[in-house]
Amino acid sequence: MSTQPWWRGGVIYQIYPRSFLDTNGDGVGDLPGIIDRLDYVAALGVDAIWIAPFFKSPMADFGYDIADYRDVDPLFGTLQDFDQLLAKAHGLGLKVMIDQVLSHTSVEHAWFRESRQSRDNPKADWYVWADAKADGTPPNNWLSLFGGCAWQWEPRRGQYYLHNFLTSQPDLNFHHAEVRAAALDSVKFWLDRGVDGLRLDAINFCFHDRQLRDNPPKPLQERVGRGFSPDNPYAFQYHYYNNTQPENLAFLEELRALLDRYEDVAALGEISSEDSLATMAEYTSGRRLHMGYSFELLTDDFSAGYIRNTVRNLEAQMRDGWPCWAISNHDVERVLSRWGNGDASPKLANLLTAMVCSLRGSVCVYQGEELALTEAEVPYESLKDPYGIAFWPNFKGRDGCRTPMPWSDTEHAGFSRSNPWLPVPSKHQTLSVTQQEADPHSALRGFRAFMHWRKTQPALCRGEIVFLDTAEPVLAFVRELNGEKVLVVFNLAIATIDVELPPGVGTPTVIEGHGLLQGKLQNLRLHLPGHGVWFARLD
Repeated sequence: MSTQPWWRGGVIYQIYPRSFLDTNGDGVGDLPGIIDRLDYVAALGVDAIWIAPFFKSPMADFGYDIADYRDVDPLFGTLQDFDQLLAKAHGLGLKVMIDQVLSHTSVEHAWFRESRQSRDNPKADWYVWADAKADGTPPNNWLSLFGGCAWQWEPRRGQYYLHNFLTSQPDLNFHHAEVRAAALDSVKFWLDRGVDGLRLDAINFCFHDRQLRDNPPKPLQERVGRGFSPDNPYAFQYHYYNNTQPENLAFLEELRALLDRYEDVAALGEISSEDSLATMAEYTSGRRLHMGYSFELLTDDFSAGYIRNTVRNLEAQMRDGWPCWAISNHDVERVLSRWGNGDASPKLANLLTAMVCSLRGSVCVYQGEELALTEAEVPYESLKDPYGIAFWPNFKGRDGCRTPMPWSDTEHAGFSRSNPWLPVPSKHQTLSVTQQEADPHSALRGFRAFMHWRKTQPALCRGEIVFLDTAEPVLAFVRELNGEKVLVVFNLAIATIDVELPPGVGTPTVIEGHGLLQGKLQNLRLHLPGHGVWFARLD
């Protein structure tokens, strides 16, 4: 048996519970729905699941506004349902990661309800409170990622509170030792219950600048946002003071010390800072986070040069840490719409899966990627995401990537027996699991074949990476582990191309069995079909 930690090179399948499977007919997915489909997930060949928040919440931000860290919202089920889910997943060989949203709570959390009452109660300093300026305006110029001022007036205290996200998501004051202790105690509750890992939402937002200094303005040409609308005023500032503070490093070490008391658990941090790659390297060095991921491959830029430069940049900075890559998640437009230019073919879907799963690091795969789902067009009257409603029509929010999983060609795509919380697009219904299971050339069948094959290639899972300097649209690199070298070449374009391999690359021996469209080699000239992939062992 391998002595490597499960997470190192592992593939983590993200489940958005609202949209996975509804078992009680209320139109919203639930924990029993996840239990019902765990056999399907295990058969994909992934190593773990990450479940988006299912805790008690008023659902202003669909669970990322937590009112009770230690209980399941009745919308999703019960703690007993979660225990059953955990047991079944472990029985199938799947690890279970859960979201932990530590930087902020809901306004309905008992801590905030107490804190907002006065300036001298036991929780008075548990949140970020500040006096108004002399003219009554907010204490500084910080902005909310969801648009507008990051400060909300509270008349009961006669002060403003900080919210980096929605006004209903007040930020906790991590400078307060009791807050840090309470956060770690909430994490311990789930570790004691048996979870295998944590996905830490917005983990670089835990601390703020004590002096509340203004963020400096950002020049127009640098206002390129990752994970948020390009016309959002949030992009108008350098966010030097409202997040990614140096005090956070000591807290991460406290968190790691807690995790190290448990066997084979892992923490994955979501990082969005002014230099996310540098922050990933810093947050995963030493005894801090096990893994970090950012929005660098969740952008619109789909080119060999961009992918190569991004990974190289991180590799140059991340000496002892471990990256995690994602090309889709619940916050951004689905990858086949962002990178496909109208092409939603199984060939492209399988190429993208193989590409991200061949990079050095672990991988997060979002539900529906295996089906080659594209972004759904959700009409304005059906929108639920407050972010999309606020920025319509220039930015339509996150509902388009959150529509329900299509399981069958029956009513509501087999997701629910009643109207689902978001509509299921008709084009998704034609890509249902049932239909793709019956098609040997489907994206689902290709995804599954590749994932199982990847497990047989240690160099792809855990090896070092060295890129070859190839022209567009070719992405090529070598993965090496214990002297075993695997050459990987991708044609990111639709058209067939010929690739000249460098003479010093070695003697390649083609590797079969991955189920992808393969190229042909003759005298170091590789003939690669559109969206073709080539794996070879090097002597």
